[in-house]
Amino acid sequence: MSKGKIVLAYSGGLDTSIILKWFIEEGYEVIAYIADVGQEEDFEAAKEKALKIGAAKVYIEDLREEFVRDYIFPAFKSQAVYEGRYLLGTSVARPIISKRQIEIAEKEGAEFVGHGATGKGNDQVRFELSYYALKPDVTVLAPWKMDSFLNQFKGRSDMLNYADQHGIPVTATHKKPYSEDDNLLHISHEAGILEDPNAICEEDVYSRTSKMSEWPNTPEMIEITFKDGVPVKVVNKDDGTQKTGALDLFMYLNELGTRHGIGRLDMVENRFVGIKSRGVYETPGGAILHNAHRDLEGLTMDRETMRIRDMLSTEVARLIYNGFWFSPEFEALMAFMDKAQEMIDGTVTVQLYKGVAYPVARTSPVALYDPLQSSMDEEGGYDQKDAEGFIKINAVRLRNHALITKKAKSGNKKAA
Repeated sequence: MSKGKIVLAYSGGLDTSIILKWFIEEGYEVIAYIADVGQEEDFEAAKEKALKIGAAKVYIEDLREEFVRDYIFPAFKSQAVYEGRYLLGTSVARPIISKRQIEIAEKEGAEFVGHGATGKGNDQVRFELSYYALKPDVTVLAPWKMDSFLNQFKGRSDMLNYADQHGIPVTATHKKPYSEDDNLLHISHEAGILEDPNAICEEDVYSRTSKMSEWPNTPEMIEITFKDGVPVKVVNKDDGTQKTGALDLFMYLNELGTRHGIGRLDMVENRFVGIKSRGVYETPGGAILHNAHRDLEGLTMDRETMRIRDMLSTEVARLIYNGFWFSPEFEALMAFMDKAQEMIDGTVTVQLYKGVAYPVARTSPVALYDPLQSSMDEEGGYDQKDAEGFIKINAVRLRNHALITKKAKSGNKKAA
């Protein structure tokens, strides 16, 4: 007798293939769900493999357009950067994957959802918090936290033996002795040979960006046009290529960033579960977009709005990283971000060269920059004599502090 239906987030790799078969042997009817978020994968081959293993049904969902429009762009217009460096490539993809999984579960009348994330990483948290936020009555089955699974699979050799026993084809090799996660925004490289933070990442690890020896010796100029903080057009000033539409535009930025080796990052970060981990990331299009957007804000965003936004950006990044995309606090923060971006309109010229996306010019119909006020050569728009009172008012507390400090030090000397 079936224990019920489970929608399993399935990749076609060793872990989720083993988990798929294991759930079937445990008595569940398994619906495999493959989310296309831009990773390089043979989806039809993965589907055939899942059906061969015994999946009752396989969903292949193309989420790329929605991923860029509703997840990548909102995160980037918020300037969300985790621990000052990480552009959240893996984190941003998890909410959309979870959302569609829950939609399929409701469509199929499935009581359970499952995933193959381990109990040490961040993804288990991101997936499960999203599941519960979107469907409070759902039951989550996570094999790497289930005793019956852990007792059967002590390590990788047990999984390979199980695959051999059940005729499950595996492609695990020693060619890439580390873990990777790939999507439209980035690719990450973790674990294995990269677990030593003092070991230099070899050039052949990088796969999204071109090899350093192949980076062009000539800079390439592009223009990115924004509306309300969201990119709407990219123009290559060298060859005239133009791209509009969220997906096409972002894929083109990826292409350009890949060519020039832009978006590499090697860091040790703090996982939500309390463990430090080393990650090597490649985010070519995202790095270009991040730099251009920030540059335009310098021209169009009010100073105090920017100050508050920058404080809140770190919180947005923390919530995304920790898996709280579908939370009331995240919704409230994004309402502020949307408001703060209402005047972020204009075009930024970016120079792409040798791993760097460098904004070199910017223009906007709503620029707050006033040439008369800023000019060192012209008088106008600002009475310089007003600065005297402004400075004296701001100096009141500094002068008081200095006087009190001097008095206190003098008193201490007399007492001695």
